[in-house]
Amino acid sequence: MYEVIIALITGAVVGVVFSAIKLPLPAPPVLSGIVGILGIYLGGMAYQNVLERFFS
Repeated sequence: MYEVIIALITGAVVGVVFSAIKLPLPAPPVLSGIVGILGIYLGGMAYQNVLERFFS
C-alpha cells in the first residue's frame, strides 16, 4: 500500500509541474492507458502460468 501512495503523490506532483510549465501531461489517454496497463499485467500473469505448467 505504501508504494501505491508514493506513486499517487509522485504522479500528482508531476501533473502539477507539467501543468504549471504548460507542457502536455506525460500520460496516454485515460481509457487506452488503463487497458494497456491491464494488458501488461495479464501478459505477465500468463507468462508465469506457462512457466509453472510446462517448465517446472
